[in-house]
Amino acid sequence: MAKIYTRIYADANGVSHFEDVDVDFETVDYAPPSPPLDVSEMQSVTGYAFLRAPAGWSGEWHPAPYRQLHFYLSGEVEAQVSDGEVRRFSAGSAVLLEDLSCKGHRSRTIGSSDVLLAIIRMADESAPKT
Repeated sequence: MAKIYTRIYADANGVSHFEDVDVDFETVDYAPPSPPLDVSEMQSVTGYAFLRAPAGWSGEWHPAPYRQLHFYLSGEVEAQVSDGEVRRFSAGSAVLLEDLSCKGHRSRTIGSSDVLLAIIRMADESAPKT
């Protein structure tokens, strides 16, 4: 297992938190005749989009609009969850947003560069219970 992404979720009391998530891999013949690769379980998605947040952008407290996976391509974002923890995410980071029905999180761009993300909308829009 290896830490692959950060999850933002709401607990039973409606407080949002960060969680570092490990992913299990299985060695499979993924793309023969290339050598085997380590692959995680495939997840269902409904679509994808790119999002650009300009330098200086700031979003106050809000829940995620739907269950989504963010892949940071450039720039840096600072996010805060309602338990008070603050983290920064930059190119190479992946974050699964599941804080759908709570105060949510707030975020802002850091520095003088725009932030570019690839957003994957997950097929199951309801967040798992914690």
